[in-house]
Amino acid sequence: MTGGRTIGIDFGTKRVGLAIADPLNLFSQPVGTYSPDEVVDVLKRLKADEGLALIVIGWPFEEDGSEGKATERVQNYLNRLANLFPKTRFVKHDERYTTHQARELIKAGSKPSLKKSGRGRVDTAAACIILQEYLEDAY
Repeated sequence: MTGGRTIGIDFGTKRVGLAIADPLNLFSQPVGTYSPDEVVDVLKRLKADEGLALIVIGWPFEEDGSEGKATERVQNYLNRLANLFPKTRFVKHDERYTTHQARELIKAGSKPSLKKSGRGRVDTAAACIILQEYLEDAY
């Protein structure tokens, strides 16, 4: 994929986890956790520095595969980003269980307690999982 970097997003109304793929689109790497409004500034900086080719956003299907209120919130945010970055391609990727996977990975590698300071790490790790799954499926 040319023309910029691939970004992963784990959207939440309070916190949004961001991940970025390496230039060869092999591995996802954490960027950080931000408010939904701060993400726009981060994406603008990334676009100016390296370009944005693709944004993979976690799509919060219900456990049975249906869409609900959460998918509506993510769609509204995706629409906002698409208006701000019209030349960037967007892909929705099933994010079921990524938060649980992220918690398990963090617990395995650090203190078992995830207090308030750990919530942002979970969101960023979930964004990395969403992006990594997409990269593995797409390439």
